[in-house]
Amino acid sequence: MKEEQILIRISGVDRVGLTAQVMAILARYDAQILDIGQAVIHNTLSLGILIRIDDRHSGQVMKELLFKATELAVSIGFEPVSDQDYEAWAGRQGRNRYILTLIGRSLSAEQIQAAANVISRYGLNIDAIKRLTGRMSIMHPERNVRACVEFSLRGFLSAEDKNAVQKDLMAMSAEAGMDFSFQKDDMYRRMRRLICFDMDSTLIQAECIDELARRHGVYDQVAAITERAMRGEIDFKESFTQRVALLKGLDISVMQDIAEHLPITEGTDRLMSVLKTCGYKIAILSGGFTFFGEYLQRKYGIDYVYANELEVGEDGKLTGRYVGDVVDGRRKADLLRLIAQTEKVNIAQTIAVGDGANDLPMLNEAGLGIAFHAKPRVKANARQSISTIGLDGVLYFIGFKDSHLGEQGKL
Repeated sequence: MKEEQILIRISGVDRVGLTAQVMAILARYDAQILDIGQAVIHNTLSLGILIRIDDRHSGQVMKELLFKATELAVSIGFEPVSDQDYEAWAGRQGRNRYILTLIGRSLSAEQIQAAANVISRYGLNIDAIKRLTGRMSIMHPERNVRACVEFSLRGFLSAEDKNAVQKDLMAMSAEAGMDFSFQKDDMYRRMRRLICFDMDSTLIQAECIDELARRHGVYDQVAAITERAMRGEIDFKESFTQRVALLKGLDISVMQDIAEHLPITEGTDRLMSVLKTCGYKIAILSGGFTFFGEYLQRKYGIDYVYANELEVGEDGKLTGRYVGDVVDGRRKADLLRLIAQTEKVNIAQTIAVGDGANDLPMLNEAGLGIAFHAKPRVKANARQSISTIGLDGVLYFIGFKDSHLGEQGKL
């Protein structure tokens, strides 16, 4: 008995039961399914089936499938696949796979072309493309105002090539006005367990020290110190000490009022709801203040908060000093490792999200580091970035589809 491989291609209007009827014919002749894939775009089906079958039956199978295709009003084609071609193809599967995720308020052909050009430049083949966001509404454009597609890629990249792809994608995303994530498609990508957030200008659209300074009438002085730190004239710890000293005498009741009116970043509520539902451990690692971090902890059920503790006097006013070590960039990376160890999570299963230069150490330490609406220097040194949509864009980078999320998936 001799067996052969046949690739079957079916396309046309999708309908319930089509695959079952095709399989019924193949089953009658004991066909072995070597590979199968299907996609439906706007009710149009594209189905591919690679079978191995006794060559005595192959002609009859194709004949019956042709009759069935006519009955179902779909197109069908057949292509023989030699043993050598099959073995070469099979040997390339399951290795050297990557996932490229593109996000924007919408995605145009020009933007996808720009990404595809980078992909092809490095010899990567697109095996599959799927949409992660819900379908946009033409009549109600205010709904689902975001688009995300995920490319499954195959091909070999050296360490040097991986860095070059990352660099080219970052430049491309900035020019094309969209966000991207480029990740190795391994088990860790599908099993993230710990996510660590910066707070100021990430979870909230404010810098808490600036808000406190405004209430105390010292904003200009605080801003001047911040500018000196950004120019590299003083380090973060020194600038932090000087700014906190200017808050001396501020009543702690002001902090509660600020906390209750914090401007929460777009997408935070949705992101936190999904993460908690799915059992993620969540941490705030912030150069801001514990008071505000703990307020968000109560609001969202966050597991860990590490930030800077302001000293409060017996009179209920700030003393102008802080308690304990300053949470700077190095400390954030150390805390990420510590929490991962405590939760028995591999560092490759961690995610870090932040916007500032002091977030770069933890972004580079995490398995998935995401620069969120970040400063240019931070974005240029990060591996992934989100600048076009809200914080719930993180969900797409870890592989969630809107359709997975039920009510939580609705925008």
